[in-house]
Amino acid sequence: MSVRRLAKEQPATFAFSKATRAKADWWIAKYPADRRQSAVIPILWLVQKQEGWVSEPAIRAIAELLGMPYIRVLEVATFYTMFMLEPVGTTALIQVCGTTPCMLRGSGDLMKVCKDKIGPKDRLSADGRFTWQEVECLGACVNAPMAQINDYYFEDLTPETLAQIIDDFAAGKTPKPGTYVERTNSAPAGGPLTLTDPKLYDGSAAKPIKKLPNAEPVTG
Repeated sequence: MSVRRLAKEQPATFAFSKATRAKADWWIAKYPADRRQSAVIPILWLVQKQEGWVSEPAIRAIAELLGMPYIRVLEVATFYTMFMLEPVGTTALIQVCGTTPCMLRGSGDLMKVCKDKIGPKDRLSADGRFTWQEVECLGACVNAPMAQINDYYFEDLTPETLAQIIDDFAAGKTPKPGTYVERTNSAPAGGPLTLTDPKLYDGSAAKPIKKLPNAEPVTG
């Protein structure tokens, strides 16, 4: 496991927005008063949605809000890779899966597109709008290669489709998430190859259930 540290440059302060604090209080109320620390992960996530990343002052504010030692919040934030410990692109954070299925299906070419269009991985682009990373398996292996962009999965990508997606984000558009080939969810590309008879799904192939002789009625 790689070492994760806080960014060298930190803001001087952090403050919960009104909406973030209201949602944090909602999470805290889900737990007994002496177990309010259980809300640490969702509140870290709320802070990240507010700021784009998790700063050191934010970690201290969360610790104070939950009445727990600062080091405990720091441990959680540095353990889970879903928490960004440095500023990321304000428009898109692109996380390209580089694990075996995606690698075999061309994730290296996707990373080259990111490098050419955005710059080195794990760094802000020159305009501050984009960041890209190589990450471990995101669990969409059937639709490899894929990337998570902000909160959504973009699957069955090619260098051309990813380049267009990045261009669309840069132009202020909202590219559609999901698969970029002709398939439904994780069904075979081009459509199903087995169990294709419509009668299997419209009920017409179902046979009536025969009542067993002397069967007792079922009661609750």
